[in-house]
Amino acid sequence: MTPDGVFLRQNLPNEAMTQDSAASASPTARNALLAGSAGNVWDALELQIMRQPESSAIQSGGRSFSYAEFGSRVRAMAETLKAQGVAAGDRVAVLSENRPEYLEVLFACAKLGAIAACQNWRLSAAELNHCLQLVSPKVLCCSARFELMASTLCTGDAVHLRWPGDAKGPLMPVSTSSHAETPGGEAGLYILYTSGTTGLPKAALISHRAILARMASHIIDRPTSPQAAFVAWSPLFHMGATDFSLATLMRGGKVIVMDGFDADALAQLVVREEIGHLTIVPGVVERFLSAFKRLSQPARKVQVVGVMADLVPAAQIAELTGLLGAPYCNTFGATETGAPPASRGLIPVGVAPTHLPKVQSSGCVIRLVDDNDNDVPAGEPGELLLRSATLFSGYWGDQAATEEVFRDGWYHMGDVFRRNADGTLDFVDRKKYLIKSGGENIYPAEVEQALKRIRGIEEAVVVRQSDARWGEVPVAVLVLSDASLSPADILQSCRESIASYKLPRRLVFASGAALPRNVSGKVERLRLERFLSESSSELSHLPENAFK
Repeated sequence: MTPDGVFLRQNLPNEAMTQDSAASASPTARNALLAGSAGNVWDALELQIMRQPESSAIQSGGRSFSYAEFGSRVRAMAETLKAQGVAAGDRVAVLSENRPEYLEVLFACAKLGAIAACQNWRLSAAELNHCLQLVSPKVLCCSARFELMASTLCTGDAVHLRWPGDAKGPLMPVSTSSHAETPGGEAGLYILYTSGTTGLPKAALISHRAILARMASHIIDRPTSPQAAFVAWSPLFHMGATDFSLATLMRGGKVIVMDGFDADALAQLVVREEIGHLTIVPGVVERFLSAFKRLSQPARKVQVVGVMADLVPAAQIAELTGLLGAPYCNTFGATETGAPPASRGLIPVGVAPTHLPKVQSSGCVIRLVDDNDNDVPAGEPGELLLRSATLFSGYWGDQAATEEVFRDGWYHMGDVFRRNADGTLDFVDRKKYLIKSGGENIYPAEVEQALKRIRGIEEAVVVRQSDARWGEVPVAVLVLSDASLSPADILQSCRESIASYKLPRRLVFASGAALPRNVSGKVERLRLERFLSESSSELSHLPENAFK
């Protein structure tokens, strides 16, 4: 895997080159055309600095920066990194909570052609060392909060730069050096690590081209106002905060940086600020609703709200949209793809959805295929294959994994869907997490959907369990909003919508807080599966501290 995304450039379908001159160009000329075709993230920010220097760009606690001030800070950060030997293609690891300096590093890397490797500080030391060793950083930028953690990590020859806890100005004066050529669209910009729900994290390289295309996808499918604010409270080592923050600044909006989720502070922002897309992830909906209702004040203006509707109880979606007066985003994307393949759909205000078909995102092409990559007919489950300018460039340091997902000019997403007669898509499950029971394939998500249709079940997670007779059987972990529901009632209701061999053979009850979740709010299915397999078969309630 090379720093400038050569793998993807060499494997994109030739249809991308539509003009005769481009199609007949030599490989060197064709790569040069592709590299310069998508522009650069720093150039996009510089345009906003020129257009509206006094407009608010960053707000964080007691600090705020205009576009001119933010641009000056980014240039200073670039000089600081350059002084440490950072050049085009070098990696700059970032280990920090959300703060303005985090975004300064991202744009400084864009200016230099370097690549920011965004570290997940929630990982164990062993996992973080794996992530750092993958990218071999030239510099590790960390905040005061994580200085001790950084000192224990294996960072090789990387220079450690610490941001002061009360930083108010640039790290060093801005140089008056001559203008340097910014990198092309296919150059890498930052690395985000996959969630690791199925193993050690992989380092997904996101290019300038991909970020600009992701911004375009948001504008087309979710046309929020350019000047609207985005609240970056979810970790900046995650796509949800990083993609939206960069897109907002490249469009001329304001990014409000928050140090993690604070329900009361977020509710106050909603009352005070005009917000384009309000990120509310599964697991925090109830806390936000409680805080917002305590204020007893209307939202100033929220244009759209939420992500991952499949993981949020329908009643909460209806209440949240009703209180904010904003539709809910019925999304399906990934770190590797951005918002595509299917994030265009919106759930209307006040509606408690009973079905969540996905609407294909604009600007992408998809196929549903069987195990031999043959297209499946409508109504049949098939793995989703994707072509899109929003795609990542491959997994850094893992050529085998990159070649596995990019085959025959298509990105193989590993998710199984059915296409409906109206063109919408129903998510079936992850391809690699199947329950094989007595020769039958059971997709856990299908069982979960049947369970969540039962009134009184707030959340359902289905995992596999070894079985002497059937090989594997499904086990369901349930969060109830109606404690009077009995196991017999639940199973009888399930029989009305799924085949008997798909019925859970064991029910375990839990509180929502007891379930193990990753940063996206998704339940870590494998951790839950391991715990249940090691527990007594008589266990009926998940301990509150099982994953603390």
